[in-house]
Amino acid sequence: MISVAERSVPRALPVRVDAVLVQAVIAAALSFAHLHDLAVAAGQDGWKAWAYPISVDLLLVAAWRRLRSGESKAAGWCWFLVALTASLGANIATAGLLDLHHVPASLRIVVAGWPAVAFLGGTLLAHGPADPAPDPREQNDELANEVAQQGSLPAPAAASRPVAPASHPALAVPPPDRLPTALVDHARKVAAEHRTRTGAPIDTDTLRARLGVPGPLAEAIAAQLT
Repeated sequence: MISVAERSVPRALPVRVDAVLVQAVIAAALSFAHLHDLAVAAGQDGWKAWAYPISVDLLLVAAWRRLRSGESKAAGWCWFLVALTASLGANIATAGLLDLHHVPASLRIVVAGWPAVAFLGGTLLAHGPADPAPDPREQNDELANEVAQQGSLPAPAAASRPVAPASHPALAVPPPDRLPTALVDHARKVAAEHRTRTGAPIDTDTLRARLGVPGPLAEAIAAQLT
């Protein structure tokens, strides 16, 4: 038996309707139709008239994604305003302010040139600037910190800093077979680059300066490279 209290409780809808999403769909559909009508009036018939509103909406989405990513906001805002102007202009033009049976030649030129503008904007938004190359000194600091975290050595100074005086007490250096793999691999790359550039194997002093590590550790690494 179902109690009166249970029957009085309304069942939750299986799908939650978002009013903002519904409003966005309606606005997009209306703008899509206005762009299509304007393209037809400007002489772009058939499938071409349907491609124009798609290109405007895709440019808007690409610009919005660039703004959300936080990179090159100036470019994102620029192309967002270009696409918004095209969409808003079509809405105003088809609201009775323009005779769609006698479209001026200037508007025909703008409509005909829009594909090139949309292609340029979409390409620039999709292919942003490449990530800058990592700084070798920062890589050396990370590798040195990895050695320090294993408890074998204190964190060494960066390659650009002077080497500690020889009067300091000797540091405990792990045996060559217990050196961090990442540090040895990085040293191999440095040694290979030095051989390619100079034609000679890298010496211990140069290896120590390039890696930013103390002399005993550089000698242990050099033993692994031979």
